[in-house]
Amino acid sequence: MRKTTATPADVARRVGGIPVQPVRKEAGHLMESLIPDGGSAAGKGSGTGDEVLGVIAGAGPVSRTGERPTVRLRDVGPDEEPRYAPEWLELREPADAAARSMELLDPLRIRLANLPGRGGLAIHDLGCGTGSMGRWLAPRLDGAQHWILHDRDPYLLHFAAVASPRAAADGSRVTVETRRGDVARLTPDALLGASLVTASALLDVLTREEIETLAAACAGAGCPALLTLSVAGRVELSAPDPLDDEIAAAFNDHQRRGGLLGPDSVTVACEAFAAHGATVKVHPSPWRLGPENVGLTAQWLRGWVGAAVEERPALAERAEAYLAARLAACAAGELHVTVHHSDLLALARPTGGV
Repeated sequence: MRKTTATPADVARRVGGIPVQPVRKEAGHLMESLIPDGGSAAGKGSGTGDEVLGVIAGAGPVSRTGERPTVRLRDVGPDEEPRYAPEWLELREPADAAARSMELLDPLRIRLANLPGRGGLAIHDLGCGTGSMGRWLAPRLDGAQHWILHDRDPYLLHFAAVASPRAAADGSRVTVETRRGDVARLTPDALLGASLVTASALLDVLTREEIETLAAACAGAGCPALLTLSVAGRVELSAPDPLDDEIAAAFNDHQRRGGLLGPDSVTVACEAFAAHGATVKVHPSPWRLGPENVGLTAQWLRGWVGAAVEERPALAERAEAYLAARLAACAAGELHVTVHHSDLLALARPTGGV
């Protein structure tokens, strides 16, 4: 999944004439402070990609030796894009938290409260990044929770484990473990015993086949899925410009490269989950960016325009002037942007005879 392993500005770096912000150098120092006793940010596994990574001491239970992993890594080719930078994930986390739909939480809580024979919640967070979904959701759910964090990048898994919440809404304990793997390679037993599947900004970087696999896995486990912040393909900017629609259309086409679904993902996911008998609810979850989000807006603009130019190189000259004007308005606190997303809650039919 290419998009899950690159920052929005990575595309801009490959497009001439589109300026980008440098990556902050503090990341290495931050990782050193997070990993005790000089531990490696690359994890403790053998490097085969099929091992289960334990978490940093104090961050939760460590998986048992020999435990079967529930996801496998894809083969990584020489053109594999770099991973998401923790700086980008940190930058977007407040906007993500503000955007996620609160309206979907009540039906989710009702379903979780009625799950049969569960002594606590087992929550799988797919493509967890630095763990922002858990930080947002765990304190909003009652009861003991055990989060299983999945990501192909051990560097991000360490961030997620260290910064995971420790208490649920009612004060119950929250524990965490990490598993290295690619959600696109779910094995048949991936969600065995799962109470809930979550993901953030994931559906739009999956193919139709991958979404159908995910829907089938949730149906087989009888567990709901809360899948947030999928791109909807619509952007609104203050002081509309004639180039806005061209940039948006080119960006959307870029999102669909290689069979990925991009802005079509929520429609496909609704169909896939419904085909397995799930009740599906969708609610908007837009980013609303203003003067208080200058850093995020600037980075988003660079990635948005850069991807559009990569898709349609003929836009390059006009896009350079367009981006410069938009960045100037952003820096002056005059730019407001709404980036539309959708949150999806799929309530699969419970298993276990209920």
